[in-house]
Amino acid sequence: MMRPVLLWDVMGTLVHDPFLLEMPEFFGMSFDAMLASKHPSAWVEFEVGRRTESEFLSDFFRDHRDFDHRGFIDAVRTAYRWLPGMEELLADLRASGCTMHAFSNYPVWYELVEQRLGLSRFLEWTFVSCRTGLRKPDPAAYRSVVEELGIPAEQLVFVDDRESNCEAARQSGMGSVKFEGADSLRAYLAETGVL
Repeated sequence: MMRPVLLWDVMGTLVHDPFLLEMPEFFGMSFDAMLASKHPSAWVEFEVGRRTESEFLSDFFRDHRDFDHRGFIDAVRTAYRWLPGMEELLADLRASGCTMHAFSNYPVWYELVEQRLGLSRFLEWTFVSCRTGLRKPDPAAYRSVVEELGIPAEQLVFVDDRESNCEAARQSGMGSVKFEGADSLRAYLAETGVL
């Protein structure tokens, strides 16, 4: 039997997501206040490559208020860090010969994640929304992965911290597991013969 190929969500699964803490802290706001003030669609458009970084930053807030763009990007960059146990888990999977790809909703800032943490030591940045133009949980995003890899959906296992994205993967025929920490994920991968 062919060994499954792993597909990884990145933010909140492999890497700490600065959206929840460091971004609002930069503005001296609560998370809820930042959500209420931000542009309703700029981030999603940035994630799928329909806005450049400068366009996104200019429209971060719905009222177009000015702020220190470079300082903001620096705060985001320095916040990227591995979630506990995940660098070690990916290293073990890679050493065992497992093939892995990123399958992530994220803008061009994935390059900052790579510069800081070097995820490409373990996986390919194959399916990032800013490059594919497709976001999870859109069924087209999952179909695109299957078509691009040229292997049956049932040979793919997708890991994400959002149940809606995991359920969409299952609907597409992929195996999927919701990320709830490195230890439980490692146990699952061992039980299913992936690791």
